[in-house]
Amino acid sequence: MTDQPVRAGSTLSGLSLRVLARHPDRVAFSWEGGEITYAQTLDLIARFQSVYAAHGLVRGKRLALLAGNRVEAWCAGVAAQANGLSLTPLHPIGSLDDHLYQVGNAEADALVVDVPRHGARGAELAAQAGVGVFFTLGQADYGIDLLAAAQDAGAVTARDLAQADDLAVLNYTGGTTGRPKGVVTRHVAAAARPGAVLGAFEIPDNPIYLAVAPISHVTGQKILPTLFKGGRVHLMNGFSSRGVLDTIARERINMALMVPTMIYGLLDDPDLDTADLSSLELLLYGASPMSPSRLIEGMQRIGPVFSQLYGQSECYPISVLSKADHDPANPERFGSCGVPVPGVDVRLLNEDGSEVAQGEPGEICVRSVHAFEGYWNLPELTAEATQHGWLHTGDVARADPRGYLYIVDRRKDMIVTGGFNVYPREVEDALSAHPAVSQVAVFGVPDAKWGEAVAAAVVLRAGAQVEAEALMQHVRARKGPVQTPKRIDFMDALPATSVGKVDKKQLRAAFWAGRDRMVG
Repeated sequence: MTDQPVRAGSTLSGLSLRVLARHPDRVAFSWEGGEITYAQTLDLIARFQSVYAAHGLVRGKRLALLAGNRVEAWCAGVAAQANGLSLTPLHPIGSLDDHLYQVGNAEADALVVDVPRHGARGAELAAQAGVGVFFTLGQADYGIDLLAAAQDAGAVTARDLAQADDLAVLNYTGGTTGRPKGVVTRHVAAAARPGAVLGAFEIPDNPIYLAVAPISHVTGQKILPTLFKGGRVHLMNGFSSRGVLDTIARERINMALMVPTMIYGLLDDPDLDTADLSSLELLLYGASPMSPSRLIEGMQRIGPVFSQLYGQSECYPISVLSKADHDPANPERFGSCGVPVPGVDVRLLNEDGSEVAQGEPGEICVRSVHAFEGYWNLPELTAEATQHGWLHTGDVARADPRGYLYIVDRRKDMIVTGGFNVYPREVEDALSAHPAVSQVAVFGVPDAKWGEAVAAAVVLRAGAQVEAEALMQHVRARKGPVQTPKRIDFMDALPATSVGKVDKKQLRAAFWAGRDRMVG
């Protein structure tokens, strides 16, 4: 028998339009000084669809979007997908070179730029990107004002013109090596992700979701689940600890997603202990590992609201560590990224594709209906990432008998020193347990004797002082001499990638310049 249409699946844009139609009078999005209802959001999407169609942007075309956290940006993306266009979100703090590369590589037919936040970059893209249709959110000396055009379009009805096998999202990995890779996700896969989030994450009833990290990336994955439950998304542009604390109290936020560096900022804020966080029920964290000692501090000072998510552009979500799993009676579990979510099959494989023995490290490999299709126009990298019939995440982990995954590090970050394998994550956890340490990154540097030596970059807590030798002794007592850093450098802040991960490529670069080893 051949596949029947009843098995075709939904579209991401179809889900969005249906959800917005359910609660017309409720507030869907808010921001400082404004709000918009579900019905008004649906109307704006419909108007954007009409403008796109009038400019020839129909099914099969591609649109790129550079914007901050504003409702018009979200609507512009949904409207594109509902017209059957693929969406390429550009990271708000990406470089001009990366933006030009991604727009060109995605073969974008149109580009939308948020003028109030990215006006200068928009002018550069308008001059150099070479797209057929250039829209602006707001007036500018270049492009077509999409907001004004939508106002002129008049009342129209939103319609989902996409099909389940259409390309929904072509987003680019934040990667720390080489050119970003375009991740191909079709509607049938993208539409499965909100259900996986709703089924696995402990999203509150009547959620009020604080979106402070860019909604163009993982933060945006919680918008549709929030709307599914009739909730409200509060949009905030740019993180400041004081701003977040004030917003949670004022808006009665009960759900938020932050990267670990943001949470560290809250913990280091002198006003944290007097802030009103009583409404907060769920604080999701992810994108990079969180120090177990700082996680315990967070639970003590913010509350039992923490839950860890794990996933990547190629497959999201993969696993979750629930609030109940953040149990002070089992602190060893704080180092886990949880258990696989429903609908995701996980195996820890070695280099020949065989499953490793219980407790041994292996690469996290997954299969799921919401996994990507491949990398855009990169068949060799696609084959490498999907060898043996599994998506290879590049993360090395161990599993305990109950199925909890413990990531020991990125496969490419492993340090080989004197013939021994050292996983930086384990050294980072040991260093971050020292009371003077706020943040740490561990990486390999060239060494004439050992081939590679363990090195660490450390950010101390405010007012703390400690000698490098004392930190080395601290690690030696906990992990032994092989894992002990041979050098420790103190920094005011660790460099970060555009998605909030520590940029170890930048840390390594100065040490490996001109040598054979790759620094990425």
